[in-house]
Amino acid sequence: MIAAGKSTLAKAWAARHSLSYHNSDVVRKELAGLAAATRRPEDAAQGIYSPEFSRLTYDELLCRAATDLHQNKKVVLDAAYLGRLERDEVNALAGSLGLIAHFVLCECSDQVRRERLAIRAGDPQAVSDGRWEIYHRQRDKFQYPVELSGDQLLVINTAQPLERLLNELEATLKN
Repeated sequence: MIAAGKSTLAKAWAARHSLSYHNSDVVRKELAGLAAATRRPEDAAQGIYSPEFSRLTYDELLCRAATDLHQNKKVVLDAAYLGRLERDEVNALAGSLGLIAHFVLCECSDQVRRERLAIRAGDPQAVSDGRWEIYHRQRDKFQYPVELSGDQLLVINTAQPLERLLNELEATLKN
């Protein structure tokens, strides 16, 4: 969810392994014809954050992943995947190519989340429009990924230093 550290971790993991990387916030704004750092403080269910526009965003993430995977590139999709349907679509794509999708559930305390949101609010280059009230809506909407097998899901506390998180991922995923 918002400010859980998923983008920092996903981007660093992709860079460490020279993987294709697609961020839902960047893709969403590209689809809307906006620069990535353009602020859109809309309500969670309006404008580029409406369910319809979110569907377009997640469909585009799947298209980009499919393109990469068909070119034998590994890919990191940096997005919330709050619901089972969204995760099922990723699993279906991976399965159609004989691959296994791995999901990393990033967790942290509300205090850490608030601190990250405050830093983000003051960063003119920040891509995410996430705010505290949106986090609460995401939390209410979140469907814990009980459908994922143990080897597909890694739950990680992102309050740790980035290097430790990357090493934990390395040990678990054994790329």
